[in-house]
Amino acid sequence: MKPAVAPLSTRPAVAQAEPHPSLWIEKGTPAFMRTVLALFSGGFATFALLYCVQPMMPLLSHEFAINAAQSSLVLSISTATLAIGLLITGPISDRVGRKPVMVFALLCAALATLASAVMPTWETVLATRALVGLSLSGLAAVAMTYLSEEIAPQHIGLAMGLYIGGNAIGGMSGRLITGVLIDFVSWHTALLVMGGLALVAALVFWRVLPESRNFRAQSLKPRTLLDGFVLHFKDAGLPWLFLEAFLLMGAFVTLFNYIGYRLLAGPYHMNQALVGLLSVVYLSGIYSSAQVGALADKLGRRKVFWASILVMAAGMALTMMAPLTLIVVGMLIFTFGFFGAHSVASSWIGRRALRAKGQASSLYLFSYYAGSSVAGTVGGVFWHHYGWNGIGLFIGSLLAVALGIAVHLSRLPPKS
Repeated sequence: MKPAVAPLSTRPAVAQAEPHPSLWIEKGTPAFMRTVLALFSGGFATFALLYCVQPMMPLLSHEFAINAAQSSLVLSISTATLAIGLLITGPISDRVGRKPVMVFALLCAALATLASAVMPTWETVLATRALVGLSLSGLAAVAMTYLSEEIAPQHIGLAMGLYIGGNAIGGMSGRLITGVLIDFVSWHTALLVMGGLALVAALVFWRVLPESRNFRAQSLKPRTLLDGFVLHFKDAGLPWLFLEAFLLMGAFVTLFNYIGYRLLAGPYHMNQALVGLLSVVYLSGIYSSAQVGALADKLGRRKVFWASILVMAAGMALTMMAPLTLIVVGMLIFTFGFFGAHSVASSWIGRRALRAKGQASSLYLFSYYAGSSVAGTVGGVFWHHYGWNGIGLFIGSLLAVALGIAVHLSRLPPKS
């Protein structure tokens, strides 16, 4: 018989005990490999579907007679609806379970992408892209929570890093595939290809991911959700991590939204396929997400997090130079630092949130994608008026604030 449980608002922070170690998934086991493969596949599909439109932005500007900031809406509207959906799907997963929500989300996002490929007007393209973002919220909100519940604590940093590595490969592949394809086929065909690949990824995810063993259903009562919200914002570190997500993702998306405009123009005059090929810089993010995550497990998140932000700043500084080689190296370093920082912050959320973990992950990712949506579009104003110098000023400001917050987080007393 289960013991009586005190109301959420009156329970101490340690009331929700960790699962018994025998239920955790340990590194080196078949279950660990299946989990990593499934979440890698899910992360791949999420970022591929989300960012496959980024290389198309200059083409869409020309085809629909819109400026750079307006064209960025094809991405920003997806990240905006994704952010809103996170506030809904995270709590839903706390009630109905992690895997069902994630599988349904991936299938819906793939179908919405196929639908966007046949839309004839700018308004209908934006409408279907909004559905893509809303659908993807179901996986983005839940994946980190699933890992924090199922993976042994000493391996969470590695597992989270591998999942984010899937994000990096997805982001790279989405940009690379469509960036190259649109030099040879229409953007409609390119989106059909991406939707088909996402369907395959969704099926792999469904068949491979182990069922949850440590999930415990929670109430969806508004009072419970409000208590969880208040709990997270009373924490000394979580609100700052939410703000870090906004700042870092905003900086990252801004750079990749407008670097194509810079390189397509003089003095570089690169073609669309070559700009798309520059997405291979994501390989550095694939490496750093796992390696920096594992390093944070060993050295501590506080020591690794602020260093990753400095790496981003160094990469951004190199993109301000004129030589193309330095620009590409700067993109590589910037991407390395971003995915390392995101890996550390993601695993940090799962350890600090002792209860309502799904809601905590949703709040973190809400801030993450809100940063993508808001900063990604605001950056277009800086580009329009001040060119790449304006982009450098905007991103530099975001990173300066992020670094200050990281230093503050490093001084907080440990909670977990």
